[in-house]
Amino acid sequence: MVYITGDMHGDLSRFQEPIFRRMGYSDILLICGDFGFIWDNSHRERAMLRKLSKLPFTIAFVDGCHENFDLLENNFRTVKWRGGRAHMIAPNIFHMMRGEIFTIEKHTYFAFGGGHSQDYDYREGTNWWPRERPTHSEISRAIRHLNEHQAKVDYIITHEPPASLKDCLGVDMQQRLEIHTFFEDIIKRCEYRKWFFGKCHMDRFIPMKFYAMFENVLPVEIENIQKKRR
Repeated sequence: MVYITGDMHGDLSRFQEPIFRRMGYSDILLICGDFGFIWDNSHRERAMLRKLSKLPFTIAFVDGCHENFDLLENNFRTVKWRGGRAHMIAPNIFHMMRGEIFTIEKHTYFAFGGGHSQDYDYREGTNWWPRERPTHSEISRAIRHLNEHQAKVDYIITHEPPASLKDCLGVDMQQRLEIHTFFEDIIKRCEYRKWFFGKCHMDRFIPMKFYAMFENVLPVEIENIQKKRR
């Protein structure tokens, strides 16, 4: 089964949720950005990654605004996973690269991480990376991949929400990047069943197809995000 959740920010205690004790080798957990366990390469962080690598299920995440992109892009090799390109962090941990389409349990997942840190002015030069912002070439490659799939996927996994959802939720309403225009084009031009995103730190269903994810850990097939976390 495929499960989905939101930003983790390197918080190992999140994996103490009872639902994780019921997940097995055939299960996959998708994370909508800000995985956060690739941050400072400290001894503690490497120890946490070793613990995660021993979990029986697979973890796959899109990047968010709180990842160390130097480590993420330079310390881990690129592999083909479920039909798309990914960085392999461990045999059961993968970073789904931007614009890739993955096939999981016969369903297609379009993944596009990255975004904009509201606090980058305070983090620039210390723990903020310009690579958090998607490039025009990444967006162009994503469009090509979507066109190869006739602009149809089952699920969309991003960190940032589309611009219209920002307005609906009252977050970052004045902040617009090329990625937000791209996402609005996807809404208009693509066919999909559900769109999951992190970033906003809330668990909310926005009719008809959008799901803000944070602490809930839910099966992708769940009908209503308002059901309680298990």
